[in-house]
Amino acid sequence: QVQLVESGGGLVQAGGSLRLSCAASGRALVGYRMGWFRQAPGKERAFVAAIRWSGGSGYYADSVKGRFTISRDNAENTVSLQMNSLKPEDTAVYYCAAQRLAGSSYDYWGQGTQVTVSS
Repeated sequence: QVQLVESGGGLVQAGGSLRLSCAASGRALVGYRMGWFRQAPGKERAFVAAIRWSGGSGYYADSVKGRFTISRDNAENTVSLQMNSLKPEDTAVYYCAAQRLAGSSYDYWGQGTQVTVSS
């Protein structure tokens, strides 16, 4: 069984930065695409960013493009989300997820980490 554990959330002022990390344990997620999602109070969970097993520049929601950067370290079984120029509307619980087959549902989810951006 795979476990995903997020860390790095917290409280930051608007314009600040945070770096979220997600560590996978149980087994190596070889070939898995990794993603970040977020859920704000009263809203549905939304896609933020994703990255293929091979790495590369990643895929982003329009709302975070140019401000967030996703990366992964396959040797360490980790994925990160660097968040810059944070806005109050970025406030949400952020979840890490792993997807085995492109286009399918994500197979594994973390428990989430809270990010709060004050104005």
